[in-house]
Amino acid sequence: MVTVHPLWQPSATEVEASPMTAFMRFCETRAGAPFADYDGFHQWSITERGPFWNAVWDYCGIAGEKGETALVDNGHMLEARFFPEAKLNFAENLLKEKGDGDALVFRGEDKVSYRWTWDELHQTVSRLQQAISAMGIGAGDRVAAMMPNMPETYALMLAVTSLGAIWSSCSPDFGEQGVLDRFGQIEPKLFIACDAYWYAGKKQDVAEKVRTVSAKLNVPVLVVHYAGDADALAGSLSDGRTFAQFIEPYSAKPVEFTRMPFSHPVYILFSSGTTGVPKCIVHSAGGTLIQHLKEHAFHCGLKKGDKLFYFTTCGWMMWNWLASGLAIGATLCLFDGSPFHPDGNALFDFAQDEKFAVFGTSAKYIDAVRKGGFVPKNTHDLSSLRLLTSTGSPLSPEGFDFVYQGIKPDVHLASISGGTDIVSCFVLGNPVKAVWEGEIQGPGLGMAVDVWNDEGQPVKGEKGELVCAKAFPCMPVMFWNDEGGAKYKAAYFERFDNIWCHGDFAEWTVHGGLVIHGRSDATLNPGGVRIGTAEIYNQVEQLPEVIEAICIGQDWDDDVRVVLFVRTAEGVAFDDDLIKKIKTKIRTGASPRHVPAKVIQVADIPRTKSGKIVELAVREVVHGRPVKNKEALANPEALELFAGLAELKS
Repeated sequence: MVTVHPLWQPSATEVEASPMTAFMRFCETRAGAPFADYDGFHQWSITERGPFWNAVWDYCGIAGEKGETALVDNGHMLEARFFPEAKLNFAENLLKEKGDGDALVFRGEDKVSYRWTWDELHQTVSRLQQAISAMGIGAGDRVAAMMPNMPETYALMLAVTSLGAIWSSCSPDFGEQGVLDRFGQIEPKLFIACDAYWYAGKKQDVAEKVRTVSAKLNVPVLVVHYAGDADALAGSLSDGRTFAQFIEPYSAKPVEFTRMPFSHPVYILFSSGTTGVPKCIVHSAGGTLIQHLKEHAFHCGLKKGDKLFYFTTCGWMMWNWLASGLAIGATLCLFDGSPFHPDGNALFDFAQDEKFAVFGTSAKYIDAVRKGGFVPKNTHDLSSLRLLTSTGSPLSPEGFDFVYQGIKPDVHLASISGGTDIVSCFVLGNPVKAVWEGEIQGPGLGMAVDVWNDEGQPVKGEKGELVCAKAFPCMPVMFWNDEGGAKYKAAYFERFDNIWCHGDFAEWTVHGGLVIHGRSDATLNPGGVRIGTAEIYNQVEQLPEVIEAICIGQDWDDDVRVVLFVRTAEGVAFDDDLIKKIKTKIRTGASPRHVPAKVIQVADIPRTKSGKIVELAVREVVHGRPVKNKEALANPEALELFAGLAELKS
């Protein structure tokens, strides 16, 4: 579908004032010639990657020793090296700002709220750094945290990375085995946990989980007070201290920074783990920093003093992305808990009170606000809001329309897509280009993104695999415990030789944007025709009777048939008329090939901790195969609803 008019178009004044335009002019000087337009700028950024990333370093003022060489690339993606002579420290670049302005503003639902200035953040990081260093933790050591999205978590991360140590985190709602499946692999020297947390207005106790996990990890434990009794929990551990006890012996002084090579690890993130033990994805300090600076400064137009918000937990890569906003000098606005407590206005109240410039969330949240009947543009002053970003799953055309009709008519809406694998984006927003319904605006600067067919040929106007054809700085350093890199190569380079294949089913649009049709491994193949699940969700979830849906391919009669499971709104009768309505909507809105052979009602749909529905896990259950790692799910009990269904036996 091609819409006639864009949903949003920056004015000539806005384009000229954009940091993206300023950076383009800077690069034109470096290149010695003007670019015809943004597309010409992007083309230069991928053909001249050394000069491009060199310009990002200089323009953003990265603290460190850059060296003479920006890129060594002999044509093999896995062997490419960015800034091989550089030395820098991740935390040093996030802590350049000082003073009594706000660095972190926190709300824990309606239970807790406080803020830290930049000076308070520096002081806390200094005391933590001294305490962590006194434990003998230094470059290359791992520190693992099971924490809420609260200021102490950022201070701890900064203290750890200031020493050249490696940070890894998850949220406190992870199950005991889920925590051990992650942190047990990386053998941390310190385990950090909260005493309890708030969710939906209720205190969630984690004391028993902390005791069990810490005993199995067999490391010292730092207990951070939030919603429980930190003293009691720390006292019940064989080697436990509270946050207050930990830093009490140390006075604040200037933070010291250990500069390490550009490729030195800073984070270990984890794959969702729904098909086995999670992969431990190791990201570099330099690659993460320079990529995030590029995305924040140019693609988001983030400026010093802006209020940056992302609704995320510490178990999702968007937490790491949010943290890097400190490097711009932005104020991070943090929320922990349910976004619908005490009601659906919670995040918009926060946005209004703190005057967010950037509001980041998930496509599922936008859809939930829409279906909940909320119209924030009528109830909240969002005049400060310049950019709204959405990720986690493809944002439907209806989601795009709702943002402009129900949230803010003149906001820049950026659907973005990348992932844990690159701790950033392949495709995202662009403040100097138009927003079209249902489309991601385009590839990120420096990212040689394309769409290839099964034969490895670039395609326009048809669906294919999202690839990146040239090396980029935020490629993972490695997978932890992956001797020889076999798992790393299999994850991204097995499909096409020397080409990063991301596993997204995508399509270029006539506007130069992209549509993500879902994950490739969840693509449906009835009659040999590839169908993206997002195409079906975009239709069925428009119906008011349907809250959400999940779609799989069931092996049937030497082929694959499409099966759609729906969770209906309260009081809705699931009958032949509704099934017919669902099928008609899909047939007319997508195509006859998209129409499911079976439509089945379920009470719940399983999802990961970050809110993504798990099509592969449901497919395994339907076929009677075991799901290897249910601990990765927020609601693993929901899988039982899909087992042994009589409707799928005929």
